[in-house]
Amino acid sequence: MDGRKIIHVDMDAFYASVEQRDDAALRGRPVVVAWKGARSVVCAASYEARRFGVRSAMPALRAERLCPEAVFIPPDFTRYKEVSRQMREILRRHTDLVEPLSLDEAYLDVTENKCGLPTATRVAKLIREQIREELALTASAGVAPNKFLAKIASDWRKPDGLFVVQPGEVDAFLAPLPVGRLPGVGAVTEARLGELGIARVDDIRRWTIENLEERLGRYGARLWQLAHGVDESAVVPNRPTKSISAETTFEEDISLASTGEHIAELAERVWNAARRDGRAARTVVLKLKTREFANLTRSQTLPAPLASSAELASTALALCRRVLLAPEQRYRLVGVGVSHLQ
Repeated sequence: MDGRKIIHVDMDAFYASVEQRDDAALRGRPVVVAWKGARSVVCAASYEARRFGVRSAMPALRAERLCPEAVFIPPDFTRYKEVSRQMREILRRHTDLVEPLSLDEAYLDVTENKCGLPTATRVAKLIREQIREELALTASAGVAPNKFLAKIASDWRKPDGLFVVQPGEVDAFLAPLPVGRLPGVGAVTEARLGELGIARVDDIRRWTIENLEERLGRYGARLWQLAHGVDESAVVPNRPTKSISAETTFEEDISLASTGEHIAELAERVWNAARRDGRAARTVVLKLKTREFANLTRSQTLPAPLASSAELASTALALCRRVLLAPEQRYRLVGVGVSHLQ
């Protein structure tokens, strides 16, 4: 698939930026979007708060310690979803091949664009201008021959930046990058690669694909491809949802027997979300996180699609019987989900 032109658009500190846009008193101040509570985590942090080390997914209490003067705002996802819809409308002016990843980011394939602009760089510039003028927000963009390079590039000059990786620059761009910048390389994989003497992308290139597969299984082949700038994955618009879930974190750790009421409430939320999605589900998933942060999942696939929220709740509750831990075990989170959507 040579000759592709891919853009990755990523809104800057999206939730926090929407809050600052809509409340002038918040502009220039460190803003943290998070619910109050000992178990809450940060949904987003403005760049003013990030200077103090505050990051998304960080416990809210830690964020407060790092930045005592931060303004904490509870998230308003209804408002964020509406702004996200407006952002996607701007993107679709340029191509129908738009693949949203979340509320604040998306891939675009602009190999052919609706505006007839000669380069993907021009398209990315125009998109960023339109987002700024129409939404009063900023977005960063990466332009590259494939998706994973475009995503890396969009982070290169954040916030409010644009970075372009031309086809002839791919090898030079990738070579010095730490392996942790590659998709799928988390802390565990990065440590394992470190044991093999692999710290940068050019270290991977010294290995054959066969040797990497021998050490890392199927991901070894994928890693070799990424290190050589190969990513044939297409931009897929309107990708169907594979699962729907909801979860809650408790103020204090509770017993498994005490999760029943929460499971019923979560089942109702998931059922309503699935109905809005217009599809029925056959698989029910129960998720638990212990006091010690161990994650447990149990699932059951039914012979026919779920018929009601009550059936979803009863199935999720029944899955609790398959959690074979001691009765005194305490849990900090419970979640309910459905998959095999039809």
